[in-house]
Amino acid sequence: MPIDPGRFAATILPTTRGSDWHAVTYLTWPGVEELISRIAEAIRNEGAPQTLVAVLRGGAIPAVCLSHHLPLRDVRTIEVTHTTDDSTNAAKTPRPLVVNPASLGDLTGRDVLIVDDVAGTGDTLVAATRLATDAGAGRVRTAVCVVNENNWTGHLPAKATVTYIGTSTHGWTVFPWEGNHEHQH
Repeated sequence: MPIDPGRFAATILPTTRGSDWHAVTYLTWPGVEELISRIAEAIRNEGAPQTLVAVLRGGAIPAVCLSHHLPLRDVRTIEVTHTTDDSTNAAKTPRPLVVNPASLGDLTGRDVLIVDDVAGTGDTLVAATRLATDAGAGRVRTAVCVVNENNWTGHLPAKATVTYIGTSTHGWTVFPWEGNHEHQH
């Protein structure tokens, strides 16, 4: 379900990268809170996990917010990157890069929720899910605030890869913690 763009986000058209035109959605803090509340409600309906795993860096703030909503204290991190820098519409690496997979610790038999801010191709979530499974997780679910449908390249629809989706967009999303709202009109 999309969020109310007038209250919680502004979509700015157009931005350019090369000869392509892209929409950029600037989420506000109330917009993020709406998405987190929506995701938390869906999670509670299916049972809270035992462990949250934030995909660094973008998933850190949503994971902490979810940990307060659920409430849940076991929050861990994993660094999996797929973009080359922080710019809008940044280029992607061929495959997600994993830094320090041991940071997950032992997840044997645990119900794990992997949290990220955005799913573009879905590759980062697939890599993080594989890492959690390799660490022994008994159940792995995923949650993202936003799925960028323009970038989705997974063989399955986003809803088959991402368990909980706050909303979907057709372009880049800038979150309030990224500090890039100076271009918003």
